[in-house]
Amino acid sequence: MPSTESAARALQDHAVLWSIGESRAIDVVNAACDALVVGLDGPALRILAACTRAEADYDVPELLPPALDELGLTFYPSGSVGSQEAAARALAARMLAGELTPRELAFRIHQRFGHELPLAERLAELDDESDTLEYSDRTPAQVDADVTAEALRLAQHPRVPTEPTDAQT
Repeated sequence: MPSTESAARALQDHAVLWSIGESRAIDVVNAACDALVVGLDGPALRILAACTRAEADYDVPELLPPALDELGLTFYPSGSVGSQEAAARALAARMLAGELTPRELAFRIHQRFGHELPLAERLAELDDESDTLEYSDRTPAQVDADVTAEALRLAQHPRVPTEPTDAQT
């Protein structure tokens, strides 16, 4: 059974990935259910976890911020630098957990943020490099190793908000 800390991190990650379109609302609801199972609790979390598949798309935008707030987690406003950085870290964690390949991680980061997110710029560059391997002396395995190293760096990057959240304003 996951710890309360890992369940909270999973809920936070699903929330931020949902905010950028990388996760579905029902995935956020499922993460809220998982958080309840391991012992996290609160009225807003229970309401979020009770959403059905049909309700999730409509109710998650309203229910998620208070559920995160009562757990001491951060709600990142959609499109904010904080949400983008948190999403890059969450995607890196997914790759390290084996849910994405290094190539998929670099591609998704590049696709979502281009070269505009300094925290993840190296991954966008590595995606470019993957596209031009036939013209270089590097192998796909070398680029994958660099992507993995960058994912480790992102996963270890402090999870500190870079701007105020709605709950703090």
